[in-house]
Amino acid sequence: MSRYTDKHIYDLAAKRILILDGAMGTMIQRHKLEEEDYRGEQYKDWHCDIKGNNDLLAITQPDIIYDIHSQYLEAGADIIETNTFNATTISMADYDMQSISREINIAAAKLARKACDEFTAKTPDKPRLVAGVIGPTSRTASISPDVNDPGKRNVTFDELVEAYTESCEALIEGGSDLILIETIFDTLNAKAASFAVETVFEKLGLRLPVMISGTITDASGRTLSGQTAEAFYYSMRHIKPVSFGLNCALGPDLLRQYVEEISNVAECLVSAHPNAGLPNEFGEYDMEGPEMAVHIKEWAESGLVNIVGGCCGSTPEHIRDIANAVAGIAPREIVKLEPKMRLSGLEPFVH
Repeated sequence: MSRYTDKHIYDLAAKRILILDGAMGTMIQRHKLEEEDYRGEQYKDWHCDIKGNNDLLAITQPDIIYDIHSQYLEAGADIIETNTFNATTISMADYDMQSISREINIAAAKLARKACDEFTAKTPDKPRLVAGVIGPTSRTASISPDVNDPGKRNVTFDELVEAYTESCEALIEGGSDLILIETIFDTLNAKAASFAVETVFEKLGLRLPVMISGTITDASGRTLSGQTAEAFYYSMRHIKPVSFGLNCALGPDLLRQYVEEISNVAECLVSAHPNAGLPNEFGEYDMEGPEMAVHIKEWAESGLVNIVGGCCGSTPEHIRDIANAVAGIAPREIVKLEPKMRLSGLEPFVH
């Protein structure tokens, strides 16, 4: 299997705005799966309920996951995310399935690999790439879970590194072209993930392009651990990611100003995959593809983005509309910042 380098990705992104896929969970929900569907034959006797463990479906319902990947590729996606958002050992502990985390990551990457290879074979001039997804886990390294004990933590940096290392190795083994550290709400978690990824690259003697995508949690314009978008970028830029951006939490209307904030400082590609608006009182997303595409087209025309897609609530219909809307619009030009000291706490410090 050929390994993509950062240069390959930059060359592809120089020609046009690249399209990322949309939500996996939204598409899985359409199947209205029950407990026995999640269990499949492989885990029919599992000792606790596992309904809702979407990542496990790469093993128990592979046809469903493969079909969802194919629908996004058909809609115009260049980059497909593996169905591994919660596949770390830490998140799998919710179902007492830590021991099969590695197996899930490998299976999910292979499904995405198979779908991408089939579509690339049809149109070799438009290669489809697999982004091996490393999610934030269900724990946070820098915030106490106990309001009465600010110093308390339910996970350590080393525990996160161990979990991320296993996931990263498995995603590479399954055939990922890139590693996507996404939906980051805690920068310390992201630092653990990036340390793990770099350690795996060193151990395996190879390097894949790394994408980083954070989450602005609300109108404060900050991540859950308190950083502004610019400060978050300065915290992570040493990794030299091929792309840096934002996803989840907000719709494209509310996310725009923060994408612009990153676009002004990121010395790499900028990605954005917002939600289909904000959830309604039923937890569903109402923003249709055409409306979402109008917003993202304006981002593109303003020169803010290199890679766009959708997060919660988005579907292949959304991705098709977005792909059509940005077709022919020049991608964002990567900024060259003058040399300065750029530090960050909760706020950026440039001197």
